[in-house]
Amino acid sequence: MSAHPLDGYEISTDPARLDAGLVHHWLSTDAYWAVGRPRELHDRAVAGSLNFGLYAAGSGRQAGYARLVTDHATFAWLCDVYIRRDERAKGLGTALVEAVADHMAPSGLNRLTLATQDAHGVYEKIGFRPLVAPEQWMTLGLIDPGPVAL
Repeated sequence: MSAHPLDGYEISTDPARLDAGLVHHWLSTDAYWAVGRPRELHDRAVAGSLNFGLYAAGSGRQAGYARLVTDHATFAWLCDVYIRRDERAKGLGTALVEAVADHMAPSGLNRLTLATQDAHGVYEKIGFRPLVAPEQWMTLGLIDPGPVAL
């Protein structure tokens, strides 16, 4: 393993580098929160978001993805964090999320949120914590079936 998880990898927000078809495949077939997501819906989500691609430095092969929905001033929602299966267990997910947080730090956001069913440990390493007052939060789940069973 490299001295730093990103040794040999680079992160870019350049939309021209993003392989949207590959990312759609990953999410719609292998991510519990997005299984079955239609391509048209995926493309709309990507178009309205700040997208982070993780790439192997030598080949440019895409190894991961994260999407941020934000106003760039007060709030951001981190979602669709995914590391390709053959690249996992190298610390890349943590490094990708750290890079997203670092990228947004100059914006002075009041809050960067996310939802996860099974990766709390990854996000806790970066400083994420459970909501202090979850009773203050609400959601309007227009198509929200509730918690997704694994």
